[in-house]
Amino acid sequence: MRTLCRIIIHGFPISILLLASLFFTPKTVYADATDSPDLSQVKALAERGSISDEIVLAGDYFVGTGVKQDSKMAAYWYEKAAGHGSPEAQNQIGYFYQAGIGVPQDSDRAFHWYQLASASGYAIAKVNLAVAYLNGLGVNKNEDLGVRLLNQAFEAGNGTAATYLGLLTYFGLAVKEDKLAGEKWFEAGQKLHDPLAAFNLGSLYSVTENHVHDLSKAAELLRQSADAGYVPAMHALGLLLINHPELKQTPEQARTLLETAANAGSWKSSIVLAILARDGRGAPVDYQSAYFHLRLAALQGGVEAEHLIKRDLESMAAKIGSTESRDQSAAAKNWFEHHSVTLAFVYKEGSQKRNFPAAAVASAPAGSVAGQLLPLASS
Repeated sequence: MRTLCRIIIHGFPISILLLASLFFTPKTVYADATDSPDLSQVKALAERGSISDEIVLAGDYFVGTGVKQDSKMAAYWYEKAAGHGSPEAQNQIGYFYQAGIGVPQDSDRAFHWYQLASASGYAIAKVNLAVAYLNGLGVNKNEDLGVRLLNQAFEAGNGTAATYLGLLTYFGLAVKEDKLAGEKWFEAGQKLHDPLAAFNLGSLYSVTENHVHDLSKAAELLRQSADAGYVPAMHALGLLLINHPELKQTPEQARTLLETAANAGSWKSSIVLAILARDGRGAPVDYQSAYFHLRLAALQGGVEAEHLIKRDLESMAAKIGSTESRDQSAAAKNWFEHHSVTLAFVYKEGSQKRNFPAAAVASAPAGSVAGQLLPLASS
Protein backbone atom coordinates (compact mmCIF):
# COMPACT_ATOMS: atom_id res chain seq x y z
CA MET A 1 0.00 0.00 0.00
CA ARG A 2 3.04 2.29 0.10
CA THR A 3 2.86 2.57 -3.67
CA LEU A 4 -0.85 3.28 -3.39
CA CYS A 5 -0.13 6.03 -0.90
CA ARG A 6 2.19 7.73 -3.37
CA ILE A 7 -0.35 7.43 -6.19
CA ILE A 8 -3.23 8.92 -4.23
CA ILE A 9 -1.64 11.49 -1.96
CA HIS A 10 0.21 13.40 -4.63
CA GLY A 11 -2.97 14.77 -6.18
CA PHE A 12 -4.44 15.42 -9.61
CA PRO A 13 -3.72 17.36 -12.77
CA ILE A 14 -6.21 20.02 -13.88
CA SER A 15 -9.69 18.62 -13.57
CA ILE A 16 -11.90 18.12 -16.58
CA LEU A 17 -15.23 19.38 -15.46
CA LEU A 18 -18.85 18.36 -15.58
CA LEU A 19 -21.67 19.92 -17.48
CA ALA A 20 -24.13 21.53 -15.12
CA SER A 21 -23.76 23.77 -12.13
CA LEU A 22 -25.89 21.52 -9.95
CA PHE A 23 -25.89 21.15 -6.20
CA PHE A 24 -26.74 18.71 -3.44
CA THR A 25 -27.45 18.91 0.25
CA PRO A 26 -24.71 17.88 2.71
CA LYS A 27 -26.46 14.84 4.07
CA THR A 28 -28.67 12.50 2.11
CA VAL A 29 -31.45 11.48 4.47
CA TYR A 30 -33.38 8.42 3.44
CA ALA A 31 -36.55 8.48 5.47
CA ASP A 32 -39.68 6.41 5.60
CA ALA A 33 -41.14 8.76 8.18
CA THR A 34 -44.63 10.16 7.90
CA ASP A 35 -44.76 13.36 5.92
CA SER A 36 -44.33 16.49 7.99
CA PRO A 37 -47.13 19.08 7.94
CA ASP A 38 -44.85 21.36 5.93
CA LEU A 39 -44.20 18.64 3.33
CA SER A 40 -47.89 17.82 3.14
CA GLN A 41 -48.59 21.45 2.35
CA VAL A 42 -45.85 21.49 -0.29
CA LYS A 43 -47.37 18.39 -1.91
CA ALA A 44 -50.83 19.92 -1.91
CA LEU A 45 -49.60 23.14 -3.51
CA ALA A 46 -47.47 21.24 -6.05
CA GLU A 47 -50.50 19.20 -7.07
CA ARG A 48 -52.33 22.48 -7.70
CA GLY A 49 -49.60 23.62 -10.08
CA SER A 50 -47.41 25.81 -7.86
CA ILE A 51 -44.06 25.86 -9.68
CA SER A 52 -41.98 26.71 -6.61
CA ASP A 53 -43.55 23.87 -4.66
CA GLU A 54 -43.10 21.45 -7.56
CA ILE A 55 -39.39 22.27 -7.47
CA VAL A 56 -39.16 21.91 -3.69
CA LEU A 57 -40.98 18.57 -3.83
CA ALA A 58 -38.70 17.34 -6.60
CA GLY A 59 -35.68 18.20 -4.47
CA ASP A 60 -37.16 16.49 -1.42
CA TYR A 61 -37.71 13.30 -3.39
CA PHE A 62 -34.26 13.37 -4.87
CA VAL A 63 -32.50 13.90 -1.55
CA GLY A 64 -34.94 11.95 0.59
CA THR A 65 -36.00 14.80 2.86
CA GLY A 66 -39.13 13.72 4.73
CA VAL A 67 -39.88 11.10 2.07
CA LYS A 68 -38.18 8.01 0.76
CA GLN A 69 -35.55 8.95 -1.82
CA ASP A 70 -37.00 8.43 -5.28
CA SER A 71 -35.24 9.65 -8.42
CA LYS A 72 -38.26 8.89 -10.59
CA MET A 73 -40.52 11.07 -8.50
CA ALA A 74 -37.86 13.79 -8.47
CA ALA A 75 -37.73 13.71 -12.26
CA TYR A 76 -41.54 13.70 -12.44
CA TRP A 77 -41.87 16.89 -10.41
CA TYR A 78 -38.94 18.65 -12.09
CA GLU A 79 -40.53 17.92 -15.45
CA LYS A 80 -43.87 19.24 -14.17
CA ALA A 81 -42.21 22.51 -13.19
CA ALA A 82 -40.32 22.57 -16.48
CA GLY A 83 -43.57 22.16 -18.38
CA HIS A 84 -45.01 25.04 -16.43
CA GLY A 85 -42.23 27.29 -17.70
CA SER A 86 -39.50 27.29 -15.05
CA PRO A 87 -36.12 27.69 -16.82
CA GLU A 88 -34.33 26.33 -13.73
CA ALA A 89 -36.43 23.19 -13.79
CA GLN A 90 -36.05 22.92 -17.58
CA ASN A 91 -32.29 22.95 -17.14
CA GLN A 92 -32.53 20.42 -14.33
CA ILE A 93 -34.73 17.91 -16.11
CA GLY A 94 -32.51 18.34 -19.15
CA TYR A 95 -29.60 17.09 -17.09
CA PHE A 96 -31.71 14.23 -15.74
CA TYR A 97 -32.51 13.14 -19.29
CA GLN A 98 -28.91 13.45 -20.35
CA ALA A 99 -27.64 11.43 -17.39
CA GLY A 100 -30.58 9.03 -17.19
CA ILE A 101 -31.57 10.07 -13.65
CA GLY A 102 -35.10 8.92 -12.87
CA VAL A 103 -35.93 8.89 -16.59
CA PRO A 104 -34.58 6.97 -19.59
CA GLN A 105 -31.39 8.50 -20.96
CA ASP A 106 -32.38 10.67 -23.91
CA SER A 107 -29.99 13.27 -25.34
CA ASP A 108 -32.68 14.63 -27.65
CA ARG A 109 -34.98 15.40 -24.74
CA ALA A 110 -32.08 16.88 -22.81
CA PHE A 111 -31.26 19.21 -25.68
CA HIS A 112 -34.93 20.22 -25.96
CA TRP A 113 -35.06 21.31 -22.32
CA TYR A 114 -31.68 23.07 -22.44
CA GLN A 115 -32.83 24.97 -25.51
CA LEU A 116 -36.02 26.14 -23.80
CA ALA A 117 -34.19 27.20 -20.64
CA SER A 118 -31.52 28.99 -22.68
CA ALA A 119 -34.18 30.86 -24.66
CA SER A 120 -35.42 32.25 -21.33
CA GLY A 121 -31.99 33.74 -20.71
CA TYR A 122 -30.91 31.23 -18.07
CA ALA A 123 -27.11 31.43 -18.31
CA ILE A 124 -26.15 28.00 -17.01
CA ALA A 125 -28.60 26.41 -19.45
CA LYS A 126 -26.77 28.27 -22.20
CA VAL A 127 -23.57 26.64 -20.90
CA ASN A 128 -25.23 23.24 -21.05
CA LEU A 129 -26.53 23.95 -24.54
CA ALA A 130 -23.01 24.91 -25.56
CA VAL A 131 -21.64 21.62 -24.23
CA ALA A 132 -24.32 19.74 -26.17
CA TYR A 133 -23.18 21.44 -29.37
CA LEU A 134 -19.50 20.85 -28.55
CA ASN A 135 -20.08 17.13 -28.07
CA GLY A 136 -22.96 16.59 -30.52
CA LEU A 137 -25.32 15.43 -27.78
CA GLY A 138 -28.90 15.46 -29.05
CA VAL A 139 -27.91 17.78 -31.90
CA ASN A 140 -25.40 17.88 -34.73
CA LYS A 141 -21.96 18.81 -33.45
CA ASN A 142 -21.19 22.50 -33.94
CA GLU A 143 -18.07 23.61 -32.07
CA ASP A 144 -18.20 27.20 -33.29
CA LEU A 145 -21.74 27.64 -31.98
CA GLY A 146 -20.78 25.96 -28.73
CA VAL A 147 -17.93 28.43 -28.19
CA ARG A 148 -20.21 31.36 -29.08
CA LEU A 149 -22.79 30.22 -26.54
CA LEU A 150 -20.12 29.95 -23.85
CA ASN A 151 -19.00 33.49 -24.62
CA GLN A 152 -22.60 34.70 -24.40
CA ALA A 153 -23.04 33.01 -21.03
CA PHE A 154 -19.80 34.58 -19.80
CA GLU A 155 -20.94 38.00 -20.96
CA ALA A 156 -24.10 37.40 -18.95
CA GLY A 157 -21.91 36.97 -15.87
CA ASN A 158 -21.62 33.19 -15.67
CA GLY A 159 -18.28 32.10 -14.23
CA THR A 160 -18.67 28.47 -15.22
CA ALA A 161 -18.72 29.54 -18.86
CA ALA A 162 -15.36 31.23 -18.33
CA THR A 163 -14.01 28.04 -16.79
CA TYR A 164 -15.14 25.95 -19.74
CA LEU A 165 -13.65 28.44 -22.19
CA GLY A 166 -10.47 28.13 -20.16
CA LEU A 167 -10.48 24.36 -20.48
CA LEU A 168 -11.09 24.48 -24.20
CA THR A 169 -8.32 27.02 -24.66
CA TYR A 170 -5.87 25.34 -22.29
CA PHE A 171 -6.20 21.97 -24.04
CA GLY A 172 -6.77 23.27 -27.57
CA LEU A 173 -10.22 21.78 -28.09
CA ALA A 174 -12.55 23.59 -30.51
CA VAL A 175 -10.16 26.56 -30.34
CA LYS A 176 -6.43 27.07 -30.72
CA GLU A 177 -4.41 25.81 -27.75
CA ASP A 178 -3.08 28.62 -25.58
CA LYS A 179 -2.27 27.69 -22.01
CA LEU A 180 -1.67 31.24 -20.86
CA ALA A 181 -5.00 32.39 -22.32
CA GLY A 182 -6.67 29.36 -20.75
CA GLU A 183 -5.32 30.37 -17.36
CA LYS A 184 -6.62 33.90 -17.92
CA TRP A 185 -10.08 32.43 -18.49
CA PHE A 186 -9.79 30.54 -15.19
CA GLU A 187 -8.88 33.81 -13.50
CA ALA A 188 -11.94 35.46 -15.04
CA GLY A 189 -14.13 32.64 -13.76
CA GLN A 190 -12.59 32.86 -10.30
CA LYS A 191 -13.34 36.59 -10.17
CA LEU A 192 -16.96 35.64 -10.84
CA HIS A 193 -16.77 33.29 -7.84
CA ASP A 194 -16.91 30.09 -9.87
CA PRO A 195 -15.63 27.25 -7.66
CA LEU A 196 -14.56 25.22 -10.70
CA ALA A 197 -12.28 28.05 -11.83
CA ALA A 198 -10.76 28.39 -8.37
CA PHE A 199 -10.15 24.64 -8.29
CA ASN A 200 -8.38 24.66 -11.65
CA LEU A 201 -6.19 27.57 -10.64
CA GLY A 202 -5.40 25.82 -7.37
CA SER A 203 -4.38 22.74 -9.34
CA LEU A 204 -2.12 24.81 -11.59
CA TYR A 205 -0.32 26.27 -8.60
CA SER A 206 0.04 22.95 -6.76
CA VAL A 207 0.34 19.87 -8.99
CA THR A 208 0.41 20.83 -12.67
CA GLU A 209 3.74 20.25 -14.38
CA ASN A 210 5.44 23.11 -16.25
CA HIS A 211 3.70 25.72 -14.10
CA VAL A 212 5.07 27.82 -11.26
CA HIS A 213 4.00 26.28 -7.94
CA ASP A 214 2.87 28.46 -5.06
CA LEU A 215 1.41 26.20 -2.39
CA SER A 216 0.07 29.00 -0.21
CA LYS A 217 -1.76 30.51 -3.17
CA ALA A 218 -2.96 27.05 -4.21
CA ALA A 219 -4.34 26.40 -0.73
CA GLU A 220 -6.18 29.73 -0.76
CA LEU A 221 -7.77 28.97 -4.13
CA LEU A 222 -8.70 25.42 -3.19
CA ARG A 223 -10.25 26.71 0.04
CA GLN A 224 -12.43 29.08 -1.97
CA SER A 225 -13.63 26.18 -4.08
CA ALA A 226 -14.07 23.82 -1.13
CA ASP A 227 -15.94 26.46 0.85
CA ALA A 228 -18.35 26.71 -2.09
CA GLY A 229 -18.98 22.99 -1.69
CA TYR A 230 -16.95 21.60 -4.61
CA VAL A 231 -16.02 18.05 -3.63
CA PRO A 232 -12.88 17.60 -5.80
CA ALA A 233 -11.49 20.75 -4.21
CA MET A 234 -12.10 19.30 -0.75
CA HIS A 235 -10.15 16.22 -1.76
CA ALA A 236 -7.32 18.19 -3.35
CA LEU A 237 -7.04 20.60 -0.41
CA GLY A 238 -7.08 17.73 2.07
CA LEU A 239 -4.19 16.07 0.24
CA LEU A 240 -2.27 19.33 -0.01
CA LEU A 241 -2.58 19.94 3.73
CA ILE A 242 -1.53 16.38 4.56
CA ASN A 243 1.54 16.63 2.35
CA HIS A 244 2.39 20.13 3.54
CA PRO A 245 1.57 20.53 7.24
CA GLU A 246 3.43 23.85 7.22
CA LEU A 247 0.46 25.39 5.41
CA LYS A 248 -2.05 27.27 7.53
CA GLN A 249 -4.69 24.86 8.81
CA THR A 250 -6.60 23.77 11.88
CA PRO A 251 -5.64 20.41 13.47
CA GLU A 252 -8.53 18.45 11.95
CA GLN A 253 -9.06 20.39 8.73
CA ALA A 254 -7.42 17.94 6.33
CA ARG A 255 -9.23 14.93 7.76
CA THR A 256 -12.57 16.76 7.82
CA LEU A 257 -12.19 17.73 4.17
CA LEU A 258 -11.36 14.16 3.17
CA GLU A 259 -14.22 12.73 5.22
CA THR A 260 -16.67 15.14 3.58
CA ALA A 261 -15.37 14.23 0.14
CA ALA A 262 -15.51 10.50 0.92
CA ASN A 263 -19.08 10.86 2.19
CA ALA A 264 -19.91 12.57 -1.11
CA GLY A 265 -18.64 9.54 -3.02
CA SER A 266 -14.96 10.31 -3.65
CA TRP A 267 -13.33 6.88 -3.64
CA LYS A 268 -9.86 8.42 -3.71
CA SER A 269 -10.67 10.25 -0.50
CA SER A 270 -11.82 6.97 1.02
CA ILE A 271 -8.46 5.43 0.14
CA VAL A 272 -6.55 8.32 1.70
CA LEU A 273 -8.59 7.89 4.89
CA ALA A 274 -7.64 4.21 4.82
CA ILE A 275 -3.96 5.14 4.50
CA LEU A 276 -4.21 7.57 7.42
CA ALA A 277 -5.90 4.95 9.60
CA ARG A 278 -3.41 2.27 8.62
CA ASP A 279 -0.37 4.47 9.29
CA GLY A 280 -1.75 6.24 12.36
CA ARG A 281 -1.36 9.69 10.85
CA GLY A 282 -3.24 12.19 13.00
CA ALA A 283 -4.89 9.45 15.05
CA PRO A 284 -3.98 6.03 16.51
CA VAL A 285 -3.49 3.15 14.08
CA ASP A 286 -6.86 1.57 13.29
CA TYR A 287 -6.74 -1.40 10.90
CA GLN A 288 -10.51 -1.97 11.14
CA SER A 289 -11.19 1.59 9.99
CA ALA A 290 -8.58 1.22 7.26
CA TYR A 291 -10.27 -1.92 5.96
CA PHE A 292 -13.72 -0.27 6.11
CA HIS A 293 -12.53 2.68 4.02
CA LEU A 294 -10.85 0.39 1.51
CA ARG A 295 -14.05 -1.62 1.12
CA LEU A 296 -16.01 1.58 0.73
CA ALA A 297 -13.56 2.84 -1.89
CA ALA A 298 -14.02 -0.38 -3.87
CA LEU A 299 -17.78 0.13 -3.85
CA GLN A 300 -17.51 3.81 -4.78
CA GLY A 301 -14.84 3.47 -7.44
CA GLY A 302 -15.81 0.18 -9.05
CA VAL A 303 -13.33 -1.67 -11.25
CA GLU A 304 -10.71 1.10 -11.24
CA ALA A 305 -10.60 1.27 -7.46
CA GLU A 306 -10.78 -2.50 -7.00
CA HIS A 307 -7.81 -3.02 -9.29
CA LEU A 308 -5.77 -0.42 -7.42
CA ILE A 309 -6.44 -1.69 -3.89
CA LYS A 310 -6.87 -5.45 -4.40
CA ARG A 311 -3.60 -6.43 -2.71
CA ASP A 312 -4.08 -3.90 0.05
CA LEU A 313 -7.50 -5.31 0.87
CA GLU A 314 -6.03 -8.78 1.10
CA SER A 315 -3.19 -7.56 3.30
CA MET A 316 -5.50 -5.64 5.62
CA ALA A 317 -7.94 -8.55 5.84
CA ALA A 318 -5.12 -10.77 7.04
CA LYS A 319 -4.30 -8.25 9.77
CA ILE A 320 -7.81 -8.02 11.22
CA GLY A 321 -9.04 -11.58 10.67
CA SER A 322 -11.98 -13.09 8.81
CA THR A 323 -14.71 -12.17 11.32
CA GLU A 324 -13.75 -8.50 11.51
CA SER A 325 -13.25 -8.38 7.73
CA ARG A 326 -16.76 -9.70 7.22
CA ASP A 327 -18.23 -7.21 9.69
CA GLN A 328 -16.44 -4.22 8.17
CA SER A 329 -17.40 -5.31 4.65
CA ALA A 330 -21.04 -5.51 5.70
CA ALA A 331 -20.83 -2.08 7.33
CA ALA A 332 -19.30 -0.55 4.18
CA LYS A 333 -21.95 -2.17 1.99
CA ASN A 334 -24.76 -0.93 4.23
CA TRP A 335 -23.37 2.61 4.22
CA PHE A 336 -22.94 2.61 0.46
CA GLU A 337 -26.47 1.39 -0.15
CA HIS A 338 -27.74 4.55 1.52
CA HIS A 339 -25.18 6.94 0.03
CA SER A 340 -24.60 5.64 -3.48
CA VAL A 341 -25.01 8.90 -5.40
CA THR A 342 -21.69 10.51 -6.30
CA LEU A 343 -21.77 14.24 -5.66
CA ALA A 344 -19.70 17.03 -7.15
CA PHE A 345 -21.12 19.64 -4.76
CA VAL A 346 -22.35 19.60 -1.18
CA TYR A 347 -23.87 22.33 0.90
CA LYS A 348 -22.23 23.25 4.17
CA GLU A 349 -23.90 22.37 7.45
CA GLY A 350 -26.42 25.02 8.38
CA SER A 351 -26.96 26.24 4.83
CA GLN A 352 -29.31 23.55 3.57
CA LYS A 353 -31.90 24.88 1.18
CA ARG A 354 -35.05 23.27 -0.09
CA ASN A 355 -35.70 25.62 -2.96
CA PHE A 356 -34.19 25.01 -6.38
CA PRO A 357 -31.46 24.05 -7.03
CA ALA A 358 -30.79 22.65 -3.57
CA ALA A 359 -31.20 19.07 -4.68
CA ALA A 360 -29.76 17.71 -7.87
CA VAL A 361 -27.31 15.09 -8.95
CA ALA A 362 -24.00 16.67 -9.79
CA SER A 363 -21.96 13.78 -11.14
CA ALA A 364 -23.20 11.68 -14.01
CA PRO A 365 -23.40 7.92 -13.41
CA ALA A 366 -20.49 5.73 -14.45
CA GLY A 367 -20.57 5.01 -18.16
CA SER A 368 -22.62 8.09 -18.98
CA VAL A 369 -21.21 10.96 -21.02
CA ALA A 370 -23.74 13.31 -19.46
CA GLY A 371 -22.13 16.43 -18.19
CA GLN A 372 -18.68 15.56 -19.46
CA LEU A 373 -17.13 18.46 -21.31
CA LEU A 374 -13.85 16.71 -22.09
CA PRO A 375 -12.35 13.26 -21.52
CA LEU A 376 -11.03 12.81 -18.00
CA ALA A 377 -7.29 13.34 -17.73
CA SER A 378 -5.30 10.54 -16.12
CA SER A 379 -4.12 11.22 -12.59
